[in-house]
Amino acid sequence: MAASRAFSLLALALSLLAVASTVSGHNITQILSDTPDYSSFNSYLSQTKLDDEINSRTTITVLVLNNAAMSSLAGKHPLSVVKNALSLLVLLDYYDPLKLHQLSKGTTLTTTLYQTTGHAPGNLGFVNVTDLKGGKVGFGSAAPGSKLDSSYTKSVKQIPYNISVLEINAPIIAPGILTAPAPSSGGLSNITGLLEKAGCKTFAGLLVSSGVLKTYVSTVEKGLTVFAPSDEAFKAKGVPDLTKLTQAEVVSLLEYHALAEYKPKGSLKTNKDAISTLATNGAGKYDLTTSTSGDEVILHTGVGPSRLADTVVDETPVVIFTVDNVLLPTELFGKSPSPAPAPEPVSAPTPSPAKSPSPVEAPTPTAASPPAPPVDESSPEGAPSDSPTSSEDSNAKNAAFHVEAPPALLFTALVAATSLLL
Repeated sequence: MAASRAFSLLALALSLLAVASTVSGHNITQILSDTPDYSSFNSYLSQTKLDDEINSRTTITVLVLNNAAMSSLAGKHPLSVVKNALSLLVLLDYYDPLKLHQLSKGTTLTTTLYQTTGHAPGNLGFVNVTDLKGGKVGFGSAAPGSKLDSSYTKSVKQIPYNISVLEINAPIIAPGILTAPAPSSGGLSNITGLLEKAGCKTFAGLLVSSGVLKTYVSTVEKGLTVFAPSDEAFKAKGVPDLTKLTQAEVVSLLEYHALAEYKPKGSLKTNKDAISTLATNGAGKYDLTTSTSGDEVILHTGVGPSRLADTVVDETPVVIFTVDNVLLPTELFGKSPSPAPAPEPVSAPTPSPAKSPSPVEAPTPTAASPPAPPVDESSPEGAPSDSPTSSEDSNAKNAAFHVEAPPALLFTALVAATSLLL
């Protein structure tokens, strides 16, 4: 009994030790919210869902623009174009003020979020960072002949080596980035052509024959996310015979494969709640949940999972993904069956030894563990005091979260477990 309790306490202690590993994260919207002069930049991060993409990554640098600098982009270009321009200001490496002035050979080319979108031909998704000496650092497009039109002005926030936020005085403009065509409902009426090219001919044909394509197109202005099963997905074992569904059920199934909002991969990666689909109504939830595995996103319907395979198009406010399984809602196909419990092994009866009289023992009082001391609910804010920071990083707030197990609780559990084992 005592040994069992001791091992239980040891397991608890080990669990708390695992939690004691500091869990860190960042929220770019919260970091910028304390400075009104970044309100325009912050708003566009939210509108384009770049904030979710930034929050889902680590080892990253965000070059922010104040409201005056943002005026050259805000309200003058379609949202999809602004998103591309802001993606070029998200560097996929960590640069604090110290590193900016210690660049090898005084200059470097660094990858940006824009390079990962597939919209950047050649090296247009890279940024040139150059130490100009005298405390000045210049930024510019990596395209040949581009000038360093943007300069570092000050540090905003660092969470070493997780995220660094630096202010620059002007956008970085890559050739052609402000002239990219914006999506329109008229252009997306050819969604079937995009789907067929992506290997989703069956799904595209169903959208047309059912009339659901018109529903998709009607939501484009407010936002549209599509999960298109590949042709192979419709041939997979376990996919129901769609010809046995009523017309209304086919419509619900196809509407279940789309959201009436713009939700790119970064937003799906950080999602924690159930997601409503176009099929969601008062009679049924028809919702989805998500999980992640590394950089992959998995959709869950209650019947089975489906992995996000590829991005067909991602142009705010429309994103189309291919998925490797048909999404089957529980409202139409029921829940996946739970596995039957394994039968318990049957063992031969063991003969009982002859009983011998034994002395009566006094009951042993249950060992009581000392009460855990009260937990201090306050937590340190900002970066640790012994972390490398800049003197400019004076407004570090609580935009990072840290979770640590109280040392006293660990000590109590370990002492109690050890005493019972001895």
